[in-house]
Order: sequence, then C-alpha cells, then structure tokens
Amino acid sequence: MGDLLDIFRSGGWLMLPLLLLSLLAIAIIFERLYSLQTGRILPADLVGDIEADVHRGDIDQARDRAEADPSPLATILASGLQHSGLQREVIKESIEETGRHVVTDLSKYLTLLGTIAAISPLIGLLGTVIGMIEVFTVITSQGVGDPSVLAGGISQALLTTAFGMSIAIPAIAMHRYFNAKVDRLVVDMEQ
Repeated sequence: MGDLLDIFRSGGWLMLPLLLLSLLAIAIIFERLYSLQTGRILPADLVGDIEADVHRGDIDQARDRAEADPSPLATILASGLQHSGLQREVIKESIEETGRHVVTDLSKYLTLLGTIAAISPLIGLLGTVIGMIEVFTVITSQGVGDPSVLAGGISQALLTTAFGMSIAIPAIAMHRYFNAKVDRLVVDMEQ
C-alpha cells in the first residue's frame, strides 16, 4: 500500500483530480449497471397483465397496475391508460412525451461518463507537459549529468498519462455499452 501511495504522490498534484474522476466513473458505472437491468426497465409480466386487464374491460385496474409499478415501461403504459377514451392522437402524443422523459432518465449520467472519458487523458497529458517542463528546467539549470535529478519529472509525466488513460479506456467502453443498452431498451419498449 505504501508503494502505491508513493507512486501516486510522484505523479504530482494532477493525480488528485484524476483519482476523483476515476471514483466518479466507477460510481456511475455501478449505478448504471444496476439501473439499466432489463428486468427493472421491462418487467416480464407487466404487459401481459395489463393487456389481460384491458381485454376484460378493466381499464382502472390496468391503470392502477401500471401506476404501481416503478419501471419506465409502466410509466409509459400508465400515461397511455390515463388518456384512454380520448382520441388516438392524444393518447399517442402523451405516450411519446412520456417516452422522451423516460429515455432521458435511462441516459442519466452517461454524458458525465463520456466527459470523464474525454478529459481524463487530457489531464494526464497536462501532467506529461508539466513533468517535461520540470525536466527541461532541471536540464537548463543543472545540465544532463545526473539522471536521477531528471527522474522526478519524467516519472510524473509518465504516471499522469498512464493514470489518465487507465481511466479513459474503461470509461469509453462502458459509455458505449450503456448507450447501446439504452438504445436496445428503447426499441424493446417501443415494441
């Protein structure tokens, strides 16, 4: 643990924002993995139960069932059922409006995850630039005779870049995965 802390410290002050970004990315990834489970979004029996209520002519039971279910699909179905008896265009517009809100909720935090994926390597690159400036400052003042004097700046440059990229790579992968998952869920809800 001490070695890891020493490595972190030798990366310079930019390691702190990178650490915070990595923790935030991990929190978003776990939250989205939990929230975007297909069973939470599209409960297996919900549509069948509501269709059975509607076929029996029990619209109130169908609406109550949809309103009691916390899933996004139930929210959309409840919106349509609340306007049952009105013109088809009114029902369709209500469902589409609710659907837009549901899609926004499904995409929650994905923009932030994408931003973390984009800026982490840039912060790492900034650490590289700062580390190289320190190396050249040392070379200017002391020359290149003692390599150990240069090691601190080079280490900082390499560590921040590596840490920034190690955040960005999984964040980009998960961002793309979640976007694709949201797209699949939306198509499934539309069906």
